[in-house]
Amino acid sequence: QVQLVESGGGLVQPGGSLRLSCAASRTRGGFSFRPMGWYRRAPDKEREFVALIGTPGNTNYADSVKGRFTISRENAENTVYLQMNSLKPEDTAVYYCHFDFSVWGQGTQVTVSS
Repeated sequence: QVQLVESGGGLVQPGGSLRLSCAASRTRGGFSFRPMGWYRRAPDKEREFVALIGTPGNTNYADSVKGRFTISRENAENTVYLQMNSLKPEDTAVYYCHFDFSVWGQGTQVTVSS
């Protein structure tokens, strides 16, 4: 079964940047043919869509992160990234990556605070 491991979360001041990584294993060579993306869940809120990258690399973003976040993938490394710039306190959440909407990572905490 596909496994996902996320990393890169942490505490950052407003206006700062973070890059999240999500490494997939046991994909049986199918990584590059499946969409991957990120969702987040803030305290006391529902999980919400953040970004999606399909094949061959088309992207889609939530309105709240457009122009600030960039999703990318490195198929040779079976890894998807989320570059987050100009972070705001409202971006504070646990961020989860998914593989084809069927396998989910354990989540990584992002906290934006001064």
